[in-house]
Amino acid sequence: MRVEFTSQGIYLPEIDLWLDPQEGQAWAWISHAHSDHARGVHGHVIGTPASLEIYRLRWPVSAQAPQASLPLSYGSTLELRGARLTCLPAAHILGSAALLVEYGGERLIYTGDIKLRLPLCGAETALPCCDRLIIESTFGLPLFHFLDADAAQRQILDAAREALEQGLTPVFAGYPLGRGQEIAHVLTQGGIPTVVHGQIARFIPLYEQYGFQFPGWERYRAGLLEGRAVVIPSSFCRSLEAASDRLHFIYVSGWAALERSRTRVGVQELIPYSDHADYEELLKLVELMSPAQVDIVHGYSEELARMLRRHGYNAVARPQAMRAAAAEE
Repeated sequence: MRVEFTSQGIYLPEIDLWLDPQEGQAWAWISHAHSDHARGVHGHVIGTPASLEIYRLRWPVSAQAPQASLPLSYGSTLELRGARLTCLPAAHILGSAALLVEYGGERLIYTGDIKLRLPLCGAETALPCCDRLIIESTFGLPLFHFLDADAAQRQILDAAREALEQGLTPVFAGYPLGRGQEIAHVLTQGGIPTVVHGQIARFIPLYEQYGFQFPGWERYRAGLLEGRAVVIPSSFCRSLEAASDRLHFIYVSGWAALERSRTRVGVQELIPYSDHADYEELLKLVELMSPAQVDIVHGYSEELARMLRRHGYNAVARPQAMRAAAAEE
């Protein structure tokens, strides 16, 4: 199966299908709804029902455009120009999925962003063996080690309770889509009064639609801080610092594995939990799928390719497929 790696996305010319393209295409697969994967108005767009709903929310022009949406649930298949497409859970954010493409006797898997550990909100990854694997490597260095969901949940709740007991307001920082809802879910399920910034709150109804509950949360507004935990996008930490000297900032991210994130983001506490695979998970994912060829896109692709070659894999970094937009982790 031919695969073209371009600055506009990954293209499968024999079946005329683009994987996470950066501009509108005739046929596009969207692995999940982060803006560096789901953008542009396409003639036909394939993705999970949740991903397509979030895509339309984040890219409003797509909701009015004359495009055909083709929802594909986990485990479901679609026949396309002689190929069989199967949607598989990827444990990244709500709705995230890998795509198995079977064509001409070959099995290709495109992961999009993925992790192997159970997510705090989402479906567990389940991928079969394949001949060719296209995988993302946002955290493809040995220094990245992340908490599993249970440990992350404990650390989030412990950090919130300790701050509240000291008369401080725990302010949790994470990405607006994915991490923010996971943090809010943990806090509200743990019985902690929680206010949520609007950029994160706008997606909570969708998470509730898919079975995740957030009992008693309130929308963030100025002055609504005392006695509550706060969940904000990480980009808001600096601007909120001036609101009170009784704020305790906690950064929940894969980048929290790096000590320098304290000063870069402006926080006092780091919790290294991610919706991406860490280094060991990336190696394990490749081992589980046992591909004859591995193509690595995004992140530390050259470094991970070198390590996989040492393990006996035919691994190639594909820098031409690196996305110009900043990844949402």
